[in-house]
Amino acid sequence: MALLKLAAIGTLAFVGYKYYEKSKSERHAAFAEGQSGTVRDAGPEAMADKPARKWSETDEASDESFPASDPPATY
Repeated sequence: MALLKLAAIGTLAFVGYKYYEKSKSERHAAFAEGQSGTVRDAGPEAMADKPARKWSETDEASDESFPASDPPATY
């Protein structure tokens, strides 16, 4: 009987771990903490990895227009 209880506890622990791993990996890689949805907000503050350099007006306009097919007017 003790072996059966141990197996049940092990199974529950495994299922709980898999659920935790799945929910942890559902966060989109490009989104900053607290962001949700299918499209990331525009701007460097909405990015998961902060940019290596300060953004120019062109960088911001390009990010705001994505995924539009036309380039921004500030090019």
